[in-house]
Amino acid sequence: MLYFNRRIHFDDLLLDVNDNVYEPAEDSFFFATNLIIKPDQVVLDLGTGSGILAIIAAKKAQYVLAVDLNPYAIRCAKENAELNKIQNMAFLQGDLFTALKDGTKFDLILFNAPYLPSEEGEDSTWIGRSWAGGANGRVVLDRFIPQVPSYLKPHGRVLLMQSTLTGIEKTINAFAKQKLRAVVMAEQQLPFFETLSLIEAKV
Repeated sequence: MLYFNRRIHFDDLLLDVNDNVYEPAEDSFFFATNLIIKPDQVVLDLGTGSGILAIIAAKKAQYVLAVDLNPYAIRCAKENAELNKIQNMAFLQGDLFTALKDGTKFDLILFNAPYLPSEEGEDSTWIGRSWAGGANGRVVLDRFIPQVPSYLKPHGRVLLMQSTLTGIEKTINAFAKQKLRAVVMAEQQLPFFETLSLIEAKV
């Protein structure tokens, strides 16, 4: 049993979190309120953290796979799925797509990526890795985008959370190089000249 020290309430969800797991915050809630899921969809939630997006998706989707590099996050997401009586979910520990079998494809891929600029060493802890995106904030984003088309079904789509601090146009152009049409589907202003952008990319 993982030791939890905080309980989060969001709509009808209860989420327990641990100090080693990213606690749902503005970006998580903004992402959650903009999720559109169809009943027949198979969904991948990368960087699942507490499992908040995966659990919300699973309430509507056919099936959800939750993946995270952080072993504490995987245990936390499993516990939260049980807490919220969700059964149509599975969990894998891995770095981006490395834990998936070749040929695995999804209707929808969700990724609340580590997108904030960070200094050397800030990604040395599990919690640091959940937000630290390297000097330009794009270390994980720039690994994710070239790989993602291989895991999308025909007419599949990606929902990616990012900050304006790390280059929205760069992301849209990077998707375009992979023949994915990307647009900013929703924005939320934060203090200190930062805006959260939820980017949708389609095959």
